Amino acid sequence: MKKIFNLPFLVAHLLLLILIVTVLQQGQKAVQPNTAFLVGIGLIELLYLYKLWRARSKEKSLKAPSDIVVLVWIFLLIWEITVTQLNIMHPVLVPAPEDVFHVFPTQYRTLLEGVVSSLQLLLIGFFLGLSFGVILGLPVGWIPRLRDVCFPIANVLAPIPPVVFAPYLIAIMPTFRSASALVILLGIFWPTLLGMIIRVGSIDRRILESARVLNVDNRTMVLKILFPYVLPGVVSGLKVSLTTSVIMLTFAEMMGATKGMGFYIINYTHYANYTNVVAGFIVVGVVVTFLNWVVGIVQTKAIKWQ
Repeated sequence: MKKIFNLPFLVAHLLLLILIVTVLQQGQKAVQPNTAFLVGIGLIELLYLYKLWRARSKEKSLKAPSDIVVLVWIFLLIWEITVTQLNIMHPVLVPAPEDVFHVFPTQYRTLLEGVVSSLQLLLIGFFLGLSFGVILGLPVGWIPRLRDVCFPIANVLAPIPPVVFAPYLIAIMPTFRSASALVILLGIFWPTLLGMIIRVGSIDRRILESARVLNVDNRTMVLKILFPYVLPGVVSGLKVSLTTSVIMLTFAEMMGATKGMGFYIINYTHYANYTNVVAGFIVVGVVVTFLNWVVGIVQTKAIKWQ
């Protein structure tokens, strides 16, 4: 078993000690109570220790978690010293970390409602787009006539960012939420459809020859052979698709929503309340990290034969 108490570990905790001492000192700028900031630092430390334990139990490198947390502590130190202690940054554009983290306990209901609203839209658009792309992509990729018609169309539409259609979709759809879901759906559907056509077209020729020898019909070919063949590729690309969905969701919510993570950020930007804006950035980062963690579990467990 690898030793946890190595040089990077000691450097990380030396920086952590310096950060805590700095936060506890009275700075030149008046800020909110530092309790929430210290709690946030504690949560980061707990996550770091958990990552070290996981890496040690799986015999993986212990350097990466320590290197990451060192960068985090350095960033927070610079932020704390330049803003709170020395007060040399722009008083509006660069809020104090104490003020930013104080937003979480005081506005947790609003933030939670925004996260729930965004996740509902994200899951609807993401899963519908992915499902339609896979379901339609299998027969389209397998049947030559459909492939010849649909491939050029998908090849043109897939690279176009759906966000360019967002203003128009918001104008023509009955509700904003339906327009936002459609933006996400289109952003996932066309690349998935194109990817499915390409994957089906690149199937191992030996599989095709065996299917022809057995006189397999189209339905059996699509459901029993093609689907298991392309499924690992679909699952392995979930993180990229999810990241794309979050980008489109956040952009769409900035254009006319009344709730959601994107709306929270753009709303307070209009009021020049950058303390809440930075807090919104952190929330989006936490949500995306959580979703990637869930997708990682799915990728590990779902395709056991790969």
